[in-house]
Amino acid sequence: MSNWTKFDKEFDNEALRDEVKEAAENGGRGDYPDIPTGEYEVSIEKLEATSSKKGDPMVTVWFNILDGEYEGSKIFMNQVITKGFQIHTVNEFLRSLGTNNEVEFETYSQYEKLIDDIFDDIDADGLEYLLDYGEYKNKRGNVYPTFKIKEIFED
Repeated sequence: MSNWTKFDKEFDNEALRDEVKEAAENGGRGDYPDIPTGEYEVSIEKLEATSSKKGDPMVTVWFNILDGEYEGSKIFMNQVITKGFQIHTVNEFLRSLGTNNEVEFETYSQYEKLIDDIFDDIDADGLEYLLDYGEYKNKRGNVYPTFKIKEIFED
């Protein structure tokens, strides 16, 4: 028999319980509609520094769509940050969120704290956004999602 108590320390059990409940409410399929590009009024449900499946540092954002046909659906932004241009992309996004934090990358641990502080400020101020969810196609034909804050709404 394996020792699963180690998983209690490795995983956020409360978040998993919430995800199980959400899956049950959605018929247990985990099927969510593909969200087309466009503008959406959103709140930010999650903004955190985490790791990719490969173990690289990554910033993840969960946008919750607040109205329209896709109300209640989510848009996910995941950006690995191992290169300067990737960190620059995240810096520009973080600056667009309307908090008073000075957005600069110094170290990964400092950046993680900055991201936590920004999310805390968004939550405390009840900020919502008009998100332009788009696509960018590079020279090789690869398509990447884009995320641009067009407007900030306060409670």
